[in-house]
Amino acid sequence: MKSMEEMMQAAQAAAETIQKQMGEAQAKLDSLEVEGVSGGGLVKIRCTAKGRLLGVSIDDSLIVPEDKQMLEDLVAAAFNDARTKADQAANAEMQRVQQGMGLPPGFNLPGLG
Repeated sequence: MKSMEEMMQAAQAAAETIQKQMGEAQAKLDSLEVEGVSGGGLVKIRCTAKGRLLGVSIDDSLIVPEDKQMLEDLVAAAFNDARTKADQAANAEMQRVQQGMGLPPGFNLPGLG
């Protein structure tokens, strides 16, 4: 049987491994890009899986002063589409990390879900 000290060292090593894997997963999420679109592709927003906005693209045909409200609505819709895709990418990555740790399904480790 292991001594209490050996068990504490093993627990500390496991915690350090989990912390390292979480840091790597967070870094990966900030490098994963998703694109949200609206208006049939006339408005596009790129962001990271962590939700950091990278860019906005608006088709020239939408730059009409009388259509300002519609353009604003399309930008908001494209951002919401990108945010949904970012959340999906983040959830998929965090599930992959959690499975790699050998945790049982449904186990909710702080920072994973």
